[in-house]
Amino acid sequence: MLVILVGDQVISPQKVCQTCLLADQSGQPRWQQGQLRCGHAIRKLAETQPDQYECQMGFRVADVE
Repeated sequence: MLVILVGDQVISPQKVCQTCLLADQSGQPRWQQGQLRCGHAIRKLAETQPDQYECQMGFRVADVE
């Protein structure tokens, strides 16, 4: 499940991506084959952290299970 991280808040992508020009047709992040296509991967500080990405709009996106 993808979530948006803003400071110490966890926000649903539906609240952020709905208005993004880079989102897919349903207003979701462009997630394909385990990669965020509208952003780039961020190096993990610890192996226990979920995969994180920075979208083109500057938001931090995490893939949490």
